[in-house]
Amino acid sequence: MKKANVVKTERLTIYPLSDSEMENLILVELNTETKREYTEMLEGCKQNSEQRIWHAVWNMQLNDGTSRSVGDLSFKGLDSNGLVEIGYGIKKEYEGRGYMTEAVAAMVGWASEQIGVNYIEAETEPDNKASQRVLEKNGFHLNGIMGDEGPRYIFQKA
Repeated sequence: MKKANVVKTERLTIYPLSDSEMENLILVELNTETKREYTEMLEGCKQNSEQRIWHAVWNMQLNDGTSRSVGDLSFKGLDSNGLVEIGYGIKKEYEGRGYMTEAVAAMVGWASEQIGVNYIEAETEPDNKASQRVLEKNGFHLNGIMGDEGPRYIFQKA
């Protein structure tokens, strides 16, 4: 089956999971906080079927023939002002290889091309320097707002 909204980079294929794939992800997730977040995303998909891409978990898969998943990312809904928030995570064994910087660049580019998107925001924990570097490398700037998890960054499309 061909997946819609597939984003390809040099090393990654990034695509939104279906509802059933998200249900399976929730079943095998051991971290209770992550399980709760995935469940909220699935509910967002079901409640906003026309806008499900802004709620789905997007898998980041290697293009090396193994189809291994290196992590995932998601958006947190598109609001009426054209703001969408991006969140992401990478598996420990793939950290420090530039995969997340590559994925965020591709997804910011993809999101910026979507109708209605004017801004992309992200939030990082204050001590998560790697995540902050990913955002800075991709043109995000601190917006002066402190979120629940830490400082918020914004990317404004040209």
